[in-house]
Amino acid sequence: MTRITTSPDGRETGAQPYGVAPPGYRIPAATRLGAVRLQVGDLTRSVEWYRRVLGLGLLDGEPGDRSPLDGERRVARLGTPGAVTPIVELHERPGAAPVPRRGRLGLYHYALLLPDRPALGRFLRHLSDIGERAGMSDHFVSEALYLTDPDGLGIEVYADRPRSGWRHEDRQLTMTTIPMDVADVLQAAGDEGWVAMPSGTVLGHVHLFVGDLERAAAFYHGGLGLDKTVWSYPGALFLSAGGYHHHLGTNTWATGAVPAGPDEARLLEWEVVVPSARDAVEAIASLAAAGGAVEQSADGGVVRDPWGTAVRVRGAG
Repeated sequence: MTRITTSPDGRETGAQPYGVAPPGYRIPAATRLGAVRLQVGDLTRSVEWYRRVLGLGLLDGEPGDRSPLDGERRVARLGTPGAVTPIVELHERPGAAPVPRRGRLGLYHYALLLPDRPALGRFLRHLSDIGERAGMSDHFVSEALYLTDPDGLGIEVYADRPRSGWRHEDRQLTMTTIPMDVADVLQAAGDEGWVAMPSGTVLGHVHLFVGDLERAAAFYHGGLGLDKTVWSYPGALFLSAGGYHHHLGTNTWATGAVPAGPDEARLLEWEVVVPSARDAVEAIASLAAAGGAVEQSADGGVVRDPWGTAVRVRGAG
């Protein structure tokens, strides 16, 4: 397994100026996210919304194929124009209950990372044109818009600021939540209109409701091998690979809630893509050593966190 040198308090002693590395296994810096798989109550309704609002397109023609997670469900795979692999998969469970207002342990939101700030401006103008409401925030490392889909599943659409401008203090990356400069973001869009979710858009991060931050850290930091990047944000912990601001957010803002049930709209699983099959084996072994129950697959495996949220780890290619 990959190991690094740390100081007695677990902090990395290498060149990266921020972040706390895990004490043992550390996931490769080139790790990225793959796709999210969501359970929805009405596939036709959801596909129409995802196409109209987000500008994602169907990769396999019309929905109707059976889900590889459950052969009795229909599934739609959605991505950007010309893409081969999906960013979002919608798996239908007819009549699944929408997410309750207080939330469920599991998905808080998943986040689509746009290639640049002008694309964020075009998307913001598009939302205004179609009358779709969204939350807006400036996180210093990024600027973000927040929506919910027809089942109440949370979505962030964001653009990063250049990494060279990110700040840190005492090895913690500086992240904020302040109002977005809407006029400036719209100005960045120029005259070009929104046509579809642009090529180069990826799944940037996933943010989860969890029951306890220490247990979340034991699983995702100690087991999966992500670095801690922000740990003093109230009720939240952010983690990443390769110095990114976060590939994963966890928070306890739904403390007292229960995990999403089988008959509710929910996150079925999210993907972590490591550079090779060997890397996937190492990550899965580390998660198993941390107490995760592993379901092996040909290219890696699926492990559930302490609240039942499934993370699929696979090698690229």
